[in-house]
Amino acid sequence: MDMTSTKNSRPDPDEIKELLQEPPKPAQKSTNTSSDQKTGRGLNFLYDIPLQISVEVGRSKILLRDLLKMGEGYVIELDKLAGEPLDLYVNSKLIAKGEAVMVGDKFGIRLTDVVSTVDRIENLG
Repeated sequence: MDMTSTKNSRPDPDEIKELLQEPPKPAQKSTNTSSDQKTGRGLNFLYDIPLQISVEVGRSKILLRDLLKMGEGYVIELDKLAGEPLDLYVNSKLIAKGEAVMVGDKFGIRLTDVVSTVDRIENLG
């Protein structure tokens, strides 16, 4: 089988950068933009993909013996100082940093520093 005839399903990084430079347009019925016609697809097919978001307060390494001793009230020292920004990860990739906030009865994160679009694209793979 000729390997050149099979196309990689992953878009070319330049194609992604070009698509991200244009602001998303409202979905319209059966109309293609010149960008969609040139690349053969738009970003609309990506908008409904679920992503795993997690916020990291800090990290620590512990010994197995300490893990087995844990109980209520046990304290684990983390590598971050109080007041340092929290890390926001999307699918295990660092996307932004922010501060904890209360949203009603739940915690949230207010983004204070977002990784640039170019850096996010480079870290996709």
